[in-house]
Amino acid sequence: MYRIADLEFEHYPLLLAPMEDVSDPPFRYVCKLFGADVVYSEFISADGLIRDAVKSIKKLDFEEMERPVGIQIFGNTVEPMAEAARYAETAHPDIIDINFGCPVKKVASKGAGSGIMNDIPKMVAITKAVVEAVQTPVTVKTRLGYDEQHKDIVDIAERLQDVGIAALTIHGRLRTTKYSDPADWTLIGAVKNNPRMHIPIIGNGDVVDGPSAKYYKDTFGVDGLMIGRATYGNPWIFSQIRHYLESGETLPLPDVAERVRISRIQLERSIAWKGEHIALLEIRKHWASYFKGLPNFKSFKMKLMETLSVDEVLRVLDEIEKYYA
Repeated sequence: MYRIADLEFEHYPLLLAPMEDVSDPPFRYVCKLFGADVVYSEFISADGLIRDAVKSIKKLDFEEMERPVGIQIFGNTVEPMAEAARYAETAHPDIIDINFGCPVKKVASKGAGSGIMNDIPKMVAITKAVVEAVQTPVTVKTRLGYDEQHKDIVDIAERLQDVGIAALTIHGRLRTTKYSDPADWTLIGAVKNNPRMHIPIIGNGDVVDGPSAKYYKDTFGVDGLMIGRATYGNPWIFSQIRHYLESGETLPLPDVAERVRISRIQLERSIAWKGEHIALLEIRKHWASYFKGLPNFKSFKMKLMETLSVDEVLRVLDEIEKYYA
């Protein structure tokens, strides 16, 4: 039996990472269809929740079928983060997660996300305040450290555990590391193997398929794997990884008809949740991956990427299904 916070899993847990403009309810829904064990909201601004900003509040939405679900918040000051956690708790998530990992400049430059990793006492103070503010289990997602001179995750992990977090997810990059550079899992392993640590440690970074998942699981002994960018247009990655971990076999990709069906579900639910214009813009990052590997796909991709007409997108999807039947 595996545990994350107070959740129990009969098999090794696979988690969908919190990602801005990606891990919204429509995408979480299709990831759940393929066996994601825990899904997380897009990261939500603490200040936005406190101000009752419409966009921030809407990110609290989730369906019962998504459970277990975590709501992730970010901010750079103690009391607003505690207040935002109390607000998030009113949505009754299974987990409240603190974002100490986002490297995006507009977040990190304000001392939030991974930008707070150069102020470990503040990280600890914010975490302690959030833990004390809510009854819901609190987890943290963070990185290895602020930069090459400050790879502090072993110390950070101990200190966050000491103030009461229920689990810790570690992304194997620094605040300054580019995504094109490989994730470094050695310090994730050091945290997991630290005899002082007793909470679950979740690994994140460069998990892209069954073999990579098995390698990181077996080599570093983490208690679960969180998957981020590799899920774009690829919600079946969860079932493929699960099958590989349990059998050692690689499942073939879904056929084109299934890829069209799932992409339609995501699109239609996105339109219902956020409106046509935004839905059509935000799903663009998924199209190439939904149909990855198909020959002669470039012209279809261009149509999907350029149109702002729902009817046209649906027509193109029909064309794709017929062309590759």
